[in-house]
Amino acid sequence: MIRVASGQGFWGDDLEAPVRQVEGGPIDYLMLDYLAEVTMSIMQKQRSRDAAAGYARDFAGLMERIFPACVERGIKVVTNAGGVNPRECARAVAAAGQRAGVEGRARIGVVTGDDLMDRLDHLLAAGHPLGNMDTGEPLLPIRDQVRSANVYLGARPIVESLARGALVVVTGRSTDTALTYAPLMHEFGWARDAYDLQASGVVAGHINECGAQASGGNCLAEWWAVPDLAQVGFPIIEAAPDGTFVVTKHPGLGGAVTLRTVKEQILYEMGDPATYVTPDVTADFTTIRLSEEGPDRVGVRGIRGRPPTPFLKVSIAYAAGYKAVGTLVYAWPDAAAKARAAAAILRQRLDRLGLTFERVLVELVGWDSAHGTLAGDPPPDIPEVQLRVAVRSDDRGAVERFSREIAPLVLTGPPSVTGFAGGRPRVQEIMAYWPALIDRSVVEPGLSVDFVEV
Repeated sequence: MIRVASGQGFWGDDLEAPVRQVEGGPIDYLMLDYLAEVTMSIMQKQRSRDAAAGYARDFAGLMERIFPACVERGIKVVTNAGGVNPRECARAVAAAGQRAGVEGRARIGVVTGDDLMDRLDHLLAAGHPLGNMDTGEPLLPIRDQVRSANVYLGARPIVESLARGALVVVTGRSTDTALTYAPLMHEFGWARDAYDLQASGVVAGHINECGAQASGGNCLAEWWAVPDLAQVGFPIIEAAPDGTFVVTKHPGLGGAVTLRTVKEQILYEMGDPATYVTPDVTADFTTIRLSEEGPDRVGVRGIRGRPPTPFLKVSIAYAAGYKAVGTLVYAWPDAAAKARAAAAILRQRLDRLGLTFERVLVELVGWDSAHGTLAGDPPPDIPEVQLRVAVRSDDRGAVERFSREIAPLVLTGPPSVTGFAGGRPRVQEIMAYWPALIDRSVVEPGLSVDFVEV
């Protein structure tokens, strides 16, 4: 049996969760998932300003705390914290290991080859259109707006790193699930064509990838009954060589692992459940069988898999104009009426200035924001609402002028503004998502595994 513990579900997740996983009981692997689609563009922007940036800086500080325990107990760490700069991330982790006193006792594997930015023009010229998977549009017309382009990698380079003695494996844009099933492939020696076994690993990875979402966090079903979320225990996969596994957590920590919490996570971000595509296998989620195995223990078995497709998915982020969001809070009486009047006044002022926007979004937070526009008028006794106005435009100057028109409403609009927060709205560049496919044969030969010694 191999225990793979989840320690992060996104960049910015609970920084104490990995520490609780290492200190709370026996584990063999700690997987840390830091990346989302927008995260890559943020990291790429950071690297454009500083060649040594572009990765999850939190990770090095975390490793400094847990390195001694990982070395002493042989706990291996697998993460995609490398973002768009995995080599610099590995160097920072090596420095953290030296500060933690484990110099000479740990090896860091670095997986590269997922970043296509330097190859993008060559690939387009060679006949790879990188068409948008949703619209079919070719990438070439917006090529100059592209800020990041990264292929989702699977388990194989991680397995290679582990086989060559890495205690820590740092990748760029691997799939979230690979961070869990790569250790299982390595430990159990699963063959590349053992598709049922790999599909089981993918399901385990899918349950693990969002951290506490599988152990009671963000839980829709009876959320009020989930105990002690203040120190929630993140999920742990206890896997067997035959592909069956149990989802559990450390005893003594908060949260809950139940059929409901696991089912909710399985359904998360689910398209066609029979065709969950990864670089290594296509998993059939309709074959999953769950069983309650005891308190905070859910058994998973029965999963079937099919061969992978000849393509890999590419996550592309491109600049799509500018936005700004301003807020004002209006208090009773007639809070909603005041907020709507303020929005109308603001729009009239923008029109007089000759400003046009691709979109203007007006919401009354506390009435019609979470569920969209509601029929009828809000009741007059609402104690307070937040007026939220957002604009989007290709013209940065127009958005900047909008940002200067919010604050004047405090004294030149309806009364009872309170809680004016954040000052003048900040103009932000919009990063849009462009999903594409590419022939794996032009990517996989460029993958590499290097090492940094602590």
